[in-house]
Amino acid sequence: MVQGDSSAIRWIGGLARYPVLLRWVGAILAGALLFGSFPPRPWWFLAPAGIALLTLIVRSGTGLRSGFGYGFLAGLGFFLPLLPWTGIYVGPLPWLALSIACAVYVGLFGVLGRLLGRLPGWPLWLALAWSAAEWGRSSFPFGGFPWGRLAFGQADGWFLPLAAYGGAPLVSFAVALSGTCGAAVVLGLLRAIGFPGTTATAVESRTAGTDTDGGLGAESGRNGAGRVATAAAAASCVLLAAAGLGLHATLPGPMDGDRTITVAAVQGSVPRLGLDFNAQRRAVLDNHVRRTEQLADEVAAGLFPAPDVVVWPENSSDIDPLRNPDAAALISAAARRVSAPILVGAVLVNGDGTTTNSVMVWTAESGPGERHDKKIVQPFGEYLPMRGFFRLFSDYADRAGYFVPGHGDGTIRAAGTEIGVATCYEVAFDRAFRDSLRSGAQLLTVPTNNATFGDSEMTYQQLAMSRVRAVEHGRSLVVAATSGVSAIIAADGSVRQESALFVPEALVAEVPLRDSHTPATVLGPWPELVAVLLTAAGVVLSIAGRVGRGRAGTAAAPVRG
Repeated sequence: MVQGDSSAIRWIGGLARYPVLLRWVGAILAGALLFGSFPPRPWWFLAPAGIALLTLIVRSGTGLRSGFGYGFLAGLGFFLPLLPWTGIYVGPLPWLALSIACAVYVGLFGVLGRLLGRLPGWPLWLALAWSAAEWGRSSFPFGGFPWGRLAFGQADGWFLPLAAYGGAPLVSFAVALSGTCGAAVVLGLLRAIGFPGTTATAVESRTAGTDTDGGLGAESGRNGAGRVATAAAAASCVLLAAAGLGLHATLPGPMDGDRTITVAAVQGSVPRLGLDFNAQRRAVLDNHVRRTEQLADEVAAGLFPAPDVVVWPENSSDIDPLRNPDAAALISAAARRVSAPILVGAVLVNGDGTTTNSVMVWTAESGPGERHDKKIVQPFGEYLPMRGFFRLFSDYADRAGYFVPGHGDGTIRAAGTEIGVATCYEVAFDRAFRDSLRSGAQLLTVPTNNATFGDSEMTYQQLAMSRVRAVEHGRSLVVAATSGVSAIIAADGSVRQESALFVPEALVAEVPLRDSHTPATVLGPWPELVAVLLTAAGVVLSIAGRVGRGRAGTAAAPVRG
Protein backbone atom coordinates (compact mmCIF):
# COMPACT_ATOMS: atom_id res chain seq x y z
CA MET A 1 0.00 0.00 0.00
CA VAL A 2 1.39 3.40 -0.96
CA GLN A 3 1.87 6.16 1.56
CA GLY A 4 -0.94 8.27 0.04
CA ASP A 5 -3.41 5.44 0.41
CA SER A 6 -2.38 4.90 4.03
CA SER A 7 -2.81 8.60 4.82
CA ALA A 8 -6.22 8.67 3.21
CA ILE A 9 -7.33 5.68 5.29
CA ARG A 10 -6.08 7.34 8.47
CA TRP A 11 -7.89 10.56 7.56
CA ILE A 12 -11.17 8.74 6.86
CA GLY A 13 -10.66 6.69 9.98
CA GLY A 14 -10.39 9.94 11.92
CA LEU A 15 -13.79 10.99 10.67
CA ALA A 16 -15.13 7.70 12.00
CA ARG A 17 -14.70 9.11 15.51
CA TYR A 18 -18.02 10.91 14.85
CA PRO A 19 -20.07 7.94 13.59
CA VAL A 20 -23.55 9.22 14.42
CA LEU A 21 -23.02 12.57 12.70
CA LEU A 22 -21.55 10.86 9.65
CA ARG A 23 -24.50 8.49 9.46
CA TRP A 24 -26.98 11.35 9.71
CA VAL A 25 -25.28 13.20 6.87
CA GLY A 26 -24.91 9.99 4.87
CA ALA A 27 -28.59 9.11 5.28
CA ILE A 28 -29.75 12.54 4.09
CA LEU A 29 -27.31 12.34 1.17
CA ALA A 30 -28.72 8.92 0.25
CA GLY A 31 -32.19 10.44 0.05
CA ALA A 32 -30.89 13.33 -2.01
CA LEU A 33 -29.37 10.88 -4.49
CA LEU A 34 -32.74 9.16 -4.86
CA PHE A 35 -34.37 12.53 -5.51
CA GLY A 36 -31.69 13.35 -8.08
CA SER A 37 -32.63 10.27 -10.08
CA PHE A 38 -36.14 11.61 -10.83
CA PRO A 39 -37.30 13.72 -13.80
CA PRO A 40 -36.79 16.22 -15.18
CA ARG A 41 -33.20 15.22 -14.43
CA PRO A 42 -31.95 12.28 -16.55
CA TRP A 43 -29.70 10.97 -13.77
CA TRP A 44 -31.49 7.64 -13.24
CA PHE A 45 -28.17 6.03 -12.21
CA LEU A 46 -28.19 7.98 -8.94
CA ALA A 47 -30.93 5.72 -7.57
CA PRO A 48 -28.74 2.59 -7.17
CA ALA A 49 -26.06 4.82 -5.62
CA GLY A 50 -28.60 6.19 -3.13
CA ILE A 51 -29.77 2.71 -2.17
CA ALA A 52 -26.17 1.55 -1.79
CA LEU A 53 -25.32 4.44 0.53
CA LEU A 54 -28.49 3.96 2.56
CA THR A 55 -27.72 0.25 2.89
CA LEU A 56 -24.25 1.03 4.23
CA ILE A 57 -25.69 3.51 6.72
CA VAL A 58 -28.45 1.19 7.93
CA ARG A 59 -26.07 -1.74 8.35
CA SER A 60 -23.62 0.39 10.32
CA GLY A 61 -26.18 1.15 13.03
CA THR A 62 -26.56 -0.64 16.32
CA GLY A 63 -30.24 -1.55 16.58
CA LEU A 64 -33.71 -1.41 15.11
CA ARG A 65 -34.29 2.14 16.31
CA SER A 66 -31.17 3.34 14.55
CA GLY A 67 -32.28 1.55 11.40
CA PHE A 68 -35.61 3.37 11.49
CA GLY A 69 -33.96 6.71 12.26
CA TYR A 70 -31.45 6.57 9.43
CA GLY A 71 -34.11 5.35 7.02
CA PHE A 72 -36.44 8.14 8.11
CA LEU A 73 -33.75 10.76 7.54
CA ALA A 74 -33.10 9.34 4.08
CA GLY A 75 -36.84 9.49 3.41
CA LEU A 76 -36.92 13.18 4.32
CA GLY A 77 -33.90 13.79 2.08
CA PHE A 78 -35.84 12.12 -0.72
CA PHE A 79 -39.44 13.25 -0.39
CA LEU A 80 -39.05 16.83 0.85
CA PRO A 81 -37.44 17.96 -2.43
CA LEU A 82 -39.58 15.56 -4.52
CA LEU A 83 -43.02 16.73 -3.39
CA PRO A 84 -43.01 20.52 -2.85
CA TRP A 85 -45.59 20.85 -5.64
CA THR A 86 -48.19 19.44 -3.22
CA GLY A 87 -48.00 22.66 -1.21
CA ILE A 88 -47.51 25.29 -3.91
CA TYR A 89 -50.93 26.89 -3.47
CA VAL A 90 -52.03 25.55 -0.08
CA GLY A 91 -49.01 26.27 2.09
CA PRO A 92 -46.28 24.01 3.45
CA LEU A 93 -48.34 21.91 5.88
CA PRO A 94 -49.68 19.35 3.34
CA TRP A 95 -46.25 19.06 1.72
CA LEU A 96 -44.51 18.49 5.06
CA ALA A 97 -47.15 16.07 6.34
CA LEU A 98 -47.07 13.98 3.16
CA SER A 99 -43.27 13.95 3.04
CA ILE A 100 -43.07 12.81 6.66
CA ALA A 101 -45.66 10.08 6.07
CA CYS A 102 -43.70 8.79 3.07
CA ALA A 103 -40.41 9.00 4.99
CA VAL A 104 -41.87 6.66 7.63
CA TYR A 105 -41.90 3.89 5.03
CA VAL A 106 -38.22 4.43 4.27
CA GLY A 107 -37.72 4.19 8.02
CA LEU A 108 -39.55 0.87 7.87
CA PHE A 109 -37.04 -0.23 5.24
CA GLY A 110 -34.31 0.70 7.72
CA VAL A 111 -35.88 -1.55 10.35
CA LEU A 112 -36.20 -4.41 7.86
CA GLY A 113 -32.62 -3.79 6.81
CA ARG A 114 -31.44 -4.29 10.38
CA LEU A 115 -33.47 -7.49 10.72
CA LEU A 116 -32.67 -9.02 7.35
CA GLY A 117 -29.09 -7.80 7.11
CA ARG A 118 -27.86 -10.74 9.18
CA LEU A 119 -29.25 -13.37 6.81
CA PRO A 120 -27.08 -15.10 4.19
CA GLY A 121 -27.48 -13.34 0.87
CA TRP A 122 -28.48 -10.14 2.62
CA PRO A 123 -28.37 -7.93 -0.54
CA LEU A 124 -31.28 -9.93 -1.96
CA TRP A 125 -33.23 -9.72 1.30
CA LEU A 126 -32.76 -5.97 1.53
CA ALA A 127 -33.93 -5.45 -2.05
CA LEU A 128 -37.05 -7.46 -1.21
CA ALA A 129 -37.50 -5.28 1.87
CA TRP A 130 -37.44 -2.15 -0.28
CA SER A 131 -40.11 -3.67 -2.51
CA ALA A 132 -42.23 -4.49 0.54
CA ALA A 133 -41.88 -0.95 1.88
CA GLU A 134 -42.95 0.48 -1.50
CA TRP A 135 -45.96 -1.83 -1.52
CA GLY A 136 -46.95 -0.59 1.93
CA ARG A 137 -46.63 3.06 0.96
CA SER A 138 -48.61 2.43 -2.23
CA SER A 139 -51.44 0.83 -0.25
CA PHE A 140 -51.86 2.56 3.14
CA PRO A 141 -53.37 4.81 4.37
CA PHE A 142 -56.26 6.24 2.30
CA GLY A 143 -55.43 3.95 -0.61
CA GLY A 144 -51.71 4.71 -0.53
CA PHE A 145 -49.39 7.12 -2.32
CA PRO A 146 -47.12 5.43 -4.91
CA TRP A 147 -45.42 8.64 -6.03
CA GLY A 148 -41.66 8.33 -5.73
CA ARG A 149 -41.35 4.61 -6.41
CA LEU A 150 -37.86 3.87 -7.71
CA ALA A 151 -39.34 2.60 -11.00
CA PHE A 152 -40.72 6.04 -11.81
CA GLY A 153 -37.22 7.51 -11.97
CA GLN A 154 -36.04 4.92 -14.49
CA ALA A 155 -37.86 5.94 -17.69
CA ASP A 156 -34.50 6.73 -19.31
CA GLY A 157 -32.56 3.99 -17.56
CA TRP A 158 -31.26 0.51 -18.26
CA PHE A 159 -33.88 -1.15 -16.08
CA LEU A 160 -36.98 0.17 -17.88
CA PRO A 161 -37.48 -2.95 -20.11
CA LEU A 162 -38.00 -5.03 -16.96
CA ALA A 163 -41.39 -3.31 -16.62
CA ALA A 164 -42.71 -5.54 -19.43
CA TYR A 165 -41.90 -8.63 -17.35
CA GLY A 166 -42.87 -7.66 -13.81
CA GLY A 167 -44.27 -4.17 -13.97
CA ALA A 168 -43.07 -1.21 -11.93
CA PRO A 169 -42.41 -3.47 -8.88
CA LEU A 170 -39.78 -5.47 -10.80
CA VAL A 171 -38.06 -2.29 -11.96
CA SER A 172 -37.94 -0.97 -8.39
CA PHE A 173 -36.63 -4.32 -7.16
CA ALA A 174 -33.86 -4.37 -9.79
CA VAL A 175 -32.78 -0.83 -8.86
CA ALA A 176 -32.79 -1.71 -5.17
CA LEU A 177 -30.90 -4.98 -5.75
CA SER A 178 -28.24 -3.24 -7.81
CA GLY A 179 -27.82 -0.80 -4.94
CA THR A 180 -27.61 -3.41 -2.18
CA CYS A 181 -25.21 -5.51 -4.25
CA GLY A 182 -23.16 -2.36 -4.81
CA ALA A 183 -23.07 -1.88 -1.05
CA ALA A 184 -21.78 -5.43 -0.64
CA VAL A 185 -19.00 -4.74 -3.16
CA VAL A 186 -18.02 -1.57 -1.29
CA LEU A 187 -17.88 -3.48 1.99
CA GLY A 188 -15.68 -6.13 0.42
CA LEU A 189 -13.29 -3.57 -1.01
CA LEU A 190 -13.09 -1.69 2.30
CA ARG A 191 -12.30 -4.92 4.07
CA ALA A 192 -9.64 -5.78 1.50
CA ILE A 193 -7.78 -2.50 2.07
CA GLY A 194 -8.07 -2.81 5.85
CA PHE A 195 -10.49 0.05 6.40
CA PRO A 196 -10.98 0.66 10.13
CA GLY A 197 -13.93 -1.20 11.60
CA THR A 198 -14.52 -3.54 8.64
CA THR A 199 -12.52 -6.59 9.67
CA ALA A 200 -14.37 -9.67 10.83
CA THR A 201 -12.78 -9.41 14.28
CA ALA A 202 -13.87 -5.81 14.74
CA VAL A 203 -17.37 -6.63 13.64
CA GLU A 204 -17.66 -9.60 15.95
CA SER A 205 -16.48 -7.59 18.95
CA ARG A 206 -18.80 -4.71 18.14
CA THR A 207 -21.87 -6.87 17.60
CA ALA A 208 -21.47 -9.17 20.57
CA GLY A 209 -24.49 -8.77 22.81
CA THR A 210 -28.16 -8.28 22.12
CA ASP A 211 -27.74 -7.09 18.53
CA THR A 212 -25.75 -8.74 15.79
CA ASP A 213 -24.42 -7.95 12.39
CA GLY A 214 -24.27 -4.26 13.16
CA GLY A 215 -21.04 -2.91 11.68
CA LEU A 216 -19.94 -1.84 8.25
CA GLY A 217 -18.31 -5.19 7.76
CA ALA A 218 -21.23 -7.14 9.08
CA GLU A 219 -20.63 -10.13 6.88
CA SER A 220 -19.26 -12.63 9.36
CA GLY A 221 -17.50 -14.86 6.82
CA ARG A 222 -13.71 -15.06 6.79
CA ASN A 223 -11.48 -13.76 4.03
CA GLY A 224 -12.19 -16.51 1.51
CA ALA A 225 -15.94 -16.45 1.94
CA GLY A 226 -15.89 -12.66 1.96
CA ARG A 227 -14.08 -12.53 -1.37
CA VAL A 228 -16.58 -14.96 -2.88
CA ALA A 229 -19.51 -12.89 -1.58
CA THR A 230 -17.98 -9.69 -2.95
CA ALA A 231 -17.41 -11.29 -6.34
CA ALA A 232 -20.99 -12.62 -6.37
CA ALA A 233 -22.35 -9.16 -5.55
CA ALA A 234 -20.28 -7.55 -8.29
CA ALA A 235 -21.44 -10.19 -10.78
CA SER A 236 -25.05 -9.54 -9.77
CA CYS A 237 -24.66 -5.83 -10.53
CA VAL A 238 -23.29 -6.63 -13.97
CA LEU A 239 -26.01 -9.20 -14.68
CA LEU A 240 -28.78 -6.80 -13.65
CA ALA A 241 -27.47 -4.11 -16.00
CA ALA A 242 -27.02 -6.65 -18.81
CA ALA A 243 -30.55 -7.98 -18.31
CA GLY A 244 -32.05 -4.52 -18.61
CA LEU A 245 -30.02 -3.64 -21.68
CA GLY A 246 -30.56 -7.02 -23.33
CA LEU A 247 -34.31 -7.09 -22.78
CA HIS A 248 -34.73 -3.78 -24.59
CA ALA A 249 -34.52 -5.73 -27.85
CA THR A 250 -37.63 -7.72 -26.85
CA LEU A 251 -39.84 -4.63 -26.60
CA PRO A 252 -42.13 -3.86 -29.53
CA GLY A 253 -40.96 -1.20 -31.93
CA PRO A 254 -42.76 2.15 -32.17
CA MET A 255 -44.90 0.95 -35.09
CA ASP A 256 -45.20 -2.78 -34.33
CA GLY A 257 -48.85 -3.77 -33.99
CA ASP A 258 -51.90 -5.47 -35.42
CA ARG A 259 -53.22 -2.28 -37.06
CA THR A 260 -52.84 1.46 -36.65
CA ILE A 261 -54.98 4.41 -35.67
CA THR A 262 -54.30 8.14 -35.89
CA VAL A 263 -54.72 9.94 -32.57
CA ALA A 264 -54.54 13.57 -31.55
CA ALA A 265 -53.88 15.02 -28.11
CA VAL A 266 -55.19 18.56 -27.67
CA GLN A 267 -53.66 20.84 -25.03
CA GLY A 268 -55.82 23.93 -24.83
CA SER A 269 -53.99 25.52 -21.86
CA VAL A 270 -55.71 27.53 -19.11
CA PRO A 271 -56.26 31.21 -18.29
CA ARG A 272 -54.32 30.94 -15.04
CA LEU A 273 -52.43 28.37 -12.97
CA GLY A 274 -53.20 27.31 -9.42
CA LEU A 275 -56.24 26.10 -7.52
CA ASP A 276 -58.36 28.71 -9.32
CA PHE A 277 -57.23 27.60 -12.79
CA ASN A 278 -60.87 26.87 -13.62
CA ALA A 279 -62.36 30.06 -12.18
CA GLN A 280 -63.05 30.91 -15.82
CA ARG A 281 -64.46 27.52 -16.68
CA ARG A 282 -65.91 28.66 -19.93
CA ALA A 283 -62.47 29.97 -20.96
CA VAL A 284 -60.90 26.55 -20.35
CA LEU A 285 -63.54 24.85 -22.48
CA ASP A 286 -63.25 27.57 -25.15
CA ASN A 287 -59.48 27.04 -25.29
CA HIS A 288 -59.88 23.36 -26.07
CA VAL A 289 -62.64 23.94 -28.58
CA ARG A 290 -60.55 26.63 -30.30
CA ARG A 291 -57.42 24.48 -30.49
CA THR A 292 -59.44 21.55 -31.82
CA GLU A 293 -60.98 23.72 -34.52
CA GLN A 294 -57.50 24.98 -35.39
CA LEU A 295 -56.39 21.34 -35.69
CA ALA A 296 -59.27 20.76 -38.12
CA ASP A 297 -58.00 23.66 -40.22
CA GLU A 298 -54.45 22.24 -40.11
CA VAL A 299 -55.75 18.86 -41.25
CA ALA A 300 -57.63 20.53 -44.13
CA ALA A 301 -54.42 22.31 -45.11
CA GLY A 302 -52.54 19.01 -45.18
CA LEU A 303 -50.31 19.81 -42.21
CA PHE A 304 -51.57 16.80 -40.21
CA PRO A 305 -53.31 13.55 -41.10
CA ALA A 306 -56.97 13.37 -40.14
CA PRO A 307 -57.26 11.93 -36.62
CA ASP A 308 -59.51 8.96 -35.93
CA VAL A 309 -59.94 10.05 -32.31
CA VAL A 310 -59.08 13.22 -30.36
CA VAL A 311 -58.12 13.17 -26.67
CA TRP A 312 -58.85 16.19 -24.47
CA PRO A 313 -57.36 16.53 -20.96
CA GLU A 314 -58.92 16.01 -17.58
CA ASN A 315 -61.06 19.04 -16.60
CA SER A 316 -61.17 20.32 -20.19
CA SER A 317 -64.88 20.90 -19.52
CA ASP A 318 -65.51 21.70 -15.88
CA ILE A 319 -68.92 22.86 -17.04
CA ASP A 320 -71.03 19.70 -16.92
CA PRO A 321 -71.99 19.17 -20.59
CA LEU A 322 -74.75 16.77 -19.58
CA ARG A 323 -76.51 19.61 -17.74
CA ASN A 324 -75.37 22.63 -19.73
CA PRO A 325 -76.65 22.81 -23.33
CA ASP A 326 -74.15 25.52 -24.28
CA ALA A 327 -71.18 23.35 -23.29
CA ALA A 328 -72.67 20.37 -25.11
CA ALA A 329 -73.17 22.43 -28.27
CA LEU A 330 -69.56 23.66 -28.21
CA ILE A 331 -68.16 20.14 -27.86
CA SER A 332 -70.43 18.79 -30.60
CA ALA A 333 -69.35 21.60 -32.90
CA ALA A 334 -65.69 20.83 -32.28
CA ALA A 335 -66.25 17.12 -32.96
CA ARG A 336 -68.05 18.01 -36.20
CA ARG A 337 -65.24 20.31 -37.35
CA VAL A 338 -62.51 17.73 -36.69
CA SER A 339 -64.66 14.85 -38.02
CA ALA A 340 -63.67 12.55 -35.14
CA PRO A 341 -64.97 11.53 -31.73
CA ILE A 342 -63.49 13.48 -28.81
CA LEU A 343 -62.59 12.00 -25.43
CA VAL A 344 -63.75 14.83 -23.19
CA GLY A 345 -62.52 15.23 -19.62
CA ALA A 346 -65.51 16.59 -17.74
CA VAL A 347 -66.69 17.19 -14.19
CA LEU A 348 -70.20 15.78 -13.85
CA VAL A 349 -72.56 16.87 -11.07
CA ASN A 350 -74.53 14.04 -9.48
CA GLY A 351 -78.01 14.29 -8.02
CA ASP A 352 -76.74 14.08 -4.44
CA GLY A 353 -74.35 17.00 -4.84
CA THR A 354 -71.24 14.87 -5.30
CA THR A 355 -69.19 15.07 -8.46
CA THR A 356 -67.60 12.57 -10.83
CA ASN A 357 -64.34 13.07 -12.72
CA SER A 358 -65.19 11.53 -16.07
CA VAL A 359 -63.78 10.97 -19.53
CA MET A 360 -66.55 10.44 -22.08
CA VAL A 361 -66.67 9.73 -25.78
CA TRP A 362 -68.43 12.58 -27.57
CA THR A 363 -69.47 12.49 -31.21
CA ALA A 364 -71.10 15.15 -33.35
CA GLU A 365 -73.93 12.81 -34.27
CA SER A 366 -74.98 11.39 -30.90
CA GLY A 367 -73.24 13.53 -28.28
CA PRO A 368 -72.10 11.73 -25.10
CA GLY A 369 -71.40 8.01 -25.26
CA GLU A 370 -69.31 5.59 -23.21
CA ARG A 371 -67.42 7.04 -20.29
CA HIS A 372 -64.78 6.26 -17.67
CA ASP A 373 -65.47 7.62 -14.20
CA LYS A 374 -62.22 8.03 -12.32
CA LYS A 375 -61.96 5.14 -9.87
CA ILE A 376 -58.94 6.19 -7.80
CA VAL A 377 -59.78 9.67 -6.54
CA GLN A 378 -57.16 11.75 -4.82
CA PRO A 379 -57.48 12.14 -1.05
CA PHE A 380 -57.05 15.70 0.27
CA GLY A 381 -57.67 17.03 -3.24
CA GLU A 382 -60.67 15.49 -4.94
CA TYR A 383 -62.11 14.43 -1.60
CA LEU A 384 -61.19 14.87 2.04
CA PRO A 385 -61.22 11.90 4.40
CA MET A 386 -62.22 12.81 7.94
CA ARG A 387 -63.14 16.31 6.79
CA GLY A 388 -64.14 17.57 10.21
CA PHE A 389 -60.82 16.53 11.74
CA PHE A 390 -58.54 17.97 9.04
CA ARG A 391 -60.53 21.19 8.95
CA LEU A 392 -58.96 21.95 12.33
CA PHE A 393 -55.51 22.18 10.73
CA SER A 394 -56.06 24.13 7.52
CA ASP A 395 -58.58 26.51 6.01
CA TYR A 396 -57.89 24.82 2.69
CA ALA A 397 -59.67 21.68 3.90
CA ASP A 398 -62.98 23.05 2.72
CA ARG A 399 -61.56 23.50 -0.77
CA ALA A 400 -61.18 19.74 -1.20
CA GLY A 401 -63.77 18.36 -3.57
CA TYR A 402 -66.63 15.94 -3.12
CA PHE A 403 -65.69 13.55 -5.88
CA VAL A 404 -66.84 9.95 -5.70
CA PRO A 405 -65.11 7.00 -7.41
CA GLY A 406 -66.46 5.22 -10.45
CA HIS A 407 -66.86 1.49 -10.83
CA GLY A 408 -66.23 0.67 -14.49
CA ASP A 409 -63.46 -1.39 -16.07
CA GLY A 410 -61.51 1.67 -17.27
CA THR A 411 -62.20 1.01 -20.96
CA ILE A 412 -64.17 3.07 -23.46
CA ARG A 413 -64.73 2.43 -27.14
CA ALA A 414 -64.14 5.08 -29.77
CA ALA A 415 -63.43 4.84 -33.51
CA GLY A 416 -63.75 1.06 -33.29
CA THR A 417 -60.92 0.89 -30.73
CA GLU A 418 -60.89 -0.18 -27.09
CA ILE A 419 -59.10 2.56 -25.17
CA GLY A 420 -57.89 2.16 -21.59
CA VAL A 421 -58.12 5.32 -19.47
CA ALA A 422 -56.22 6.27 -16.31
CA THR A 423 -57.07 9.82 -15.31
CA CYS A 424 -54.18 11.85 -13.85
CA TYR A 425 -53.53 10.50 -10.33
CA GLU A 426 -54.64 7.01 -11.33
CA VAL A 427 -51.56 6.39 -13.49
CA ALA A 428 -49.39 6.15 -10.36
CA PHE A 429 -51.20 2.96 -9.31
CA ASP A 430 -50.35 -0.44 -10.73
CA ARG A 431 -53.99 -1.47 -10.76
CA ALA A 432 -55.13 1.50 -12.86
CA PHE A 433 -54.83 -0.18 -16.25
CA ARG A 434 -55.25 -3.82 -15.22
CA ASP A 435 -59.03 -3.99 -15.62
CA SER A 436 -58.90 -2.15 -18.94
CA LEU A 437 -56.25 -4.54 -20.30
CA ARG A 438 -58.38 -7.51 -19.25
CA SER A 439 -61.27 -5.86 -21.09
CA GLY A 440 -59.28 -5.69 -24.32
CA ALA A 441 -57.73 -2.19 -24.30
CA GLN A 442 -55.56 -1.75 -27.40
CA LEU A 443 -54.46 1.81 -26.69
CA LEU A 444 -53.89 3.66 -23.40
CA THR A 445 -54.48 7.29 -22.53
CA VAL A 446 -53.79 9.51 -19.52
CA PRO A 447 -55.91 12.68 -19.54
CA THR A 448 -54.48 14.93 -16.85
CA ASN A 449 -54.74 18.41 -15.39
CA ASN A 450 -51.47 19.73 -14.01
CA ALA A 451 -52.49 23.38 -13.87
CA THR A 452 -53.13 23.07 -10.14
CA PHE A 453 -49.41 22.42 -9.60
CA GLY A 454 -47.97 25.38 -11.47
CA ASP A 455 -44.68 25.04 -13.29
CA SER A 456 -43.34 22.43 -10.84
CA GLU A 457 -41.62 19.14 -11.62
CA MET A 458 -44.88 17.26 -11.05
CA THR A 459 -45.79 17.06 -14.74
CA TYR A 460 -42.42 15.53 -15.66
CA GLN A 461 -42.67 13.01 -12.84
CA GLN A 462 -46.11 11.99 -14.07
CA LEU A 463 -44.93 11.74 -17.67
CA ALA A 464 -42.25 9.26 -16.54
CA MET A 465 -44.98 7.14 -14.91
CA SER A 466 -46.84 7.05 -18.21
CA ARG A 467 -43.69 5.87 -19.98
CA VAL A 468 -43.30 3.04 -17.48
CA ARG A 469 -46.97 2.05 -17.98
CA ALA A 470 -46.54 1.97 -21.76
CA VAL A 471 -43.68 -0.53 -21.43
CA GLU A 472 -45.43 -2.47 -18.67
CA HIS A 473 -48.44 -3.23 -20.87
CA GLY A 474 -46.87 -3.06 -24.33
CA ARG A 475 -49.22 -0.34 -25.54
CA SER A 476 -48.90 3.06 -27.14
CA LEU A 477 -50.03 5.73 -24.71
CA VAL A 478 -51.41 9.25 -25.21
CA VAL A 479 -51.01 11.89 -22.51
CA ALA A 480 -53.30 14.92 -22.86
CA ALA A 481 -52.64 17.68 -20.32
CA THR A 482 -54.45 20.99 -19.86
CA SER A 483 -51.27 23.05 -19.54
CA GLY A 484 -48.62 20.42 -20.42
CA VAL A 485 -46.73 18.26 -20.76
CA SER A 486 -48.79 16.34 -23.34
CA ALA A 487 -47.08 13.46 -25.14
CA ILE A 488 -47.44 10.49 -27.43
CA ILE A 489 -45.46 7.53 -26.08
CA ALA A 490 -44.50 4.34 -27.88
CA ALA A 491 -44.73 0.87 -26.34
CA ASP A 492 -40.98 0.86 -25.71
CA GLY A 493 -41.31 3.94 -23.50
CA SER A 494 -39.85 6.39 -26.00
CA VAL A 495 -41.53 9.78 -26.36
CA ARG A 496 -42.48 10.26 -29.99
CA GLN A 497 -43.95 13.73 -29.54
CA GLU A 498 -44.05 16.13 -26.60
CA SER A 499 -45.63 19.54 -26.07
CA ALA A 500 -44.23 22.61 -24.40
CA LEU A 501 -45.69 23.95 -21.17
CA PHE A 502 -48.42 26.59 -21.00
CA VAL A 503 -49.13 26.87 -24.73
CA PRO A 504 -52.08 25.62 -26.78
CA GLU A 505 -50.82 22.72 -28.86
CA ALA A 506 -51.99 19.62 -30.72
CA LEU A 507 -49.99 16.41 -31.18
CA VAL A 508 -51.00 14.05 -33.97
CA ALA A 509 -49.49 10.64 -34.70
CA GLU A 510 -50.28 7.28 -36.19
CA VAL A 511 -49.89 4.66 -33.45
CA PRO A 512 -50.13 0.86 -33.50
CA LEU A 513 -52.83 -1.10 -31.70
CA ARG A 514 -52.08 -4.40 -29.99
CA ASP A 515 -54.09 -7.27 -28.59
CA SER A 516 -51.23 -9.33 -27.10
CA HIS A 517 -50.31 -9.09 -23.42
CA THR A 518 -46.93 -8.64 -21.77
CA PRO A 519 -45.84 -11.00 -18.96
CA ALA A 520 -46.36 -8.09 -16.57
CA THR A 521 -49.99 -7.72 -17.62
CA VAL A 522 -50.58 -11.46 -17.22
CA LEU A 523 -48.86 -11.66 -13.82
CA GLY A 524 -50.65 -8.62 -12.44
CA PRO A 525 -49.88 -7.95 -8.75
CA TRP A 526 -48.12 -11.27 -8.09
CA PRO A 527 -44.46 -10.14 -8.43
CA GLU A 528 -44.96 -7.51 -5.74
CA LEU A 529 -47.00 -9.82 -3.50
CA VAL A 530 -44.28 -12.47 -3.72
CA ALA A 531 -41.71 -9.87 -2.64
CA VAL A 532 -43.88 -8.94 0.35
CA LEU A 533 -44.38 -12.57 1.38
CA LEU A 534 -40.67 -13.35 1.06
CA THR A 535 -39.83 -10.30 3.16
CA ALA A 536 -42.23 -11.47 5.85
CA ALA A 537 -40.63 -14.93 5.75
CA GLY A 538 -37.19 -13.36 6.07
CA VAL A 539 -38.28 -11.39 9.12
CA VAL A 540 -39.53 -14.61 10.75
CA LEU A 541 -36.23 -16.36 9.98
CA SER A 542 -34.25 -13.43 11.38
CA ILE A 543 -36.24 -13.25 14.61
CA ALA A 544 -36.07 -17.01 15.04
CA GLY A 545 -32.31 -16.88 14.54
CA ARG A 546 -31.95 -14.12 17.11
CA VAL A 547 -34.02 -16.05 19.65
CA GLY A 548 -31.96 -19.18 18.99
CA ARG A 549 -28.68 -17.33 19.45
CA GLY A 550 -29.99 -15.74 22.65
CA ARG A 551 -30.89 -19.12 24.13
CA ALA A 552 -27.56 -20.58 23.08
CA GLY A 553 -25.74 -17.70 24.72
CA THR A 554 -27.73 -18.15 27.94
CA ALA A 555 -27.00 -21.89 28.02
CA ALA A 556 -23.30 -21.32 27.45
CA ALA A 557 -22.95 -18.63 30.13
CA PRO A 558 -20.77 -19.76 33.09
CA VAL A 559 -22.42 -20.25 36.45
CA ARG A 560 -20.98 -17.88 39.04
CA GLY A 561 -20.83 -18.98 42.64
